[in-house]
Amino acid sequence: QVQLVESGGGLVQAGGSLRLSCAASGSIFSINTMGWYRQAPGKQRELVATITTGGITNYVDSVKGRFTISRDNAKKVYLQMNSLKPEDTAVYYCNVWIGGTRIPSWGQGTQVTVSS
Repeated sequence: QVQLVESGGGLVQAGGSLRLSCAASGSIFSINTMGWYRQAPGKQRELVATITTGGITNYVDSVKGRFTISRDNAKKVYLQMNSLKPEDTAVYYCNVWIGGTRIPSWGQGTQVTVSS
């Protein structure tokens, strides 16, 4: 079983930066991909960025050029968020894919609020 703990969110003015962190723990032996989701109030949770074990990254169009996903090892993933916009305001969650399948559980998330 995998536990996910996100941190690093906060309140920032438009144009500012935040760095989110996620630590995965538990019985993890092979994580193929790690990623970040976000969910704004009343909105569908959306996939923001992913990174493979080999370092291949993908981003949703709305954050390209502003966000950077990275990983230190198989159990930690980060999201550097620059040039933040009010529309980035959401609760951010991480998740992991093991054996090609995303785990079904979520952490508590971390709140990101961008003021205009």
